[in-house]
Amino acid sequence: MIRVSNITKTFSDITVLKGISAEFDAGKTNLIIGQSGSGKTVLMKSIVGLHEVDKGDIFYDDILFNKLGFKEKKHLLQQVGMLFQGSALFDSHTVEENVMYPLEMFTNQSMDEMLERVNFCLRRVNMTDTNKLYPSELSGGMKKRVAIARAIALNPKYLFCDEPNSGLDPKTSILIDNLIKEITEEYGITTIVNTHDMNSVMGIGDKIIFIYKGEKWWEGSNKEILHSDNQELNDFVFASKLAKQIRFGKQKD
Repeated sequence: MIRVSNITKTFSDITVLKGISAEFDAGKTNLIIGQSGSGKTVLMKSIVGLHEVDKGDIFYDDILFNKLGFKEKKHLLQQVGMLFQGSALFDSHTVEENVMYPLEMFTNQSMDEMLERVNFCLRRVNMTDTNKLYPSELSGGMKKRVAIARAIALNPKYLFCDEPNSGLDPKTSILIDNLIKEITEEYGITTIVNTHDMNSVMGIGDKIIFIYKGEKWWEGSNKEILHSDNQELNDFVFASKLAKQIRFGKQKD
């Protein structure tokens, strides 16, 4: 579980996060949604420590994360997996080398032990027999799956996914969503997904936090979101669905 309490973040004279409090549950896919510029990316980066908050507290289970020293934070972050928007694979590294990278950085395992873990993670994301391929030889969906394999290599307790479906077609997006949800439930991970994809919201949104102009404006599940009387949330949902229909309608023409 991750909990944030009354966190505020200001850049220059602009307050981007305004006293946000929320809980993100273990074993569930917790989604942060909102318009561009709403503060959802800053919220995720603050939770993972890429931004220092001005006020408030961030708890990883019972550990007050934002008050830890550098060494303590580094130790805790070894329990964190990150899935970046563009996959962020090393182009000059093979699939095997990409997935092995965090193991080399943070463990003292032997080569045989690391290879065993790499192969396990690749099997888990249905990417067997790709060890010696390079990212340039993979499709967008395959790159995402390799990135997920790398993210879970250290068997994390916490997983952060930034726009995991960016640039993917709807069918591949669903596969990635389902994979994230399966891994979350299977290993009891606290997973936080930053997204604007309504298919993801409706498909895997166990818990959804809607950020509007730097504030938590709504909270609920994918079963509740379509029945909300929150006007700003309804506007966001409708605009997101309409934009997706127009986008893929044009691609079919």
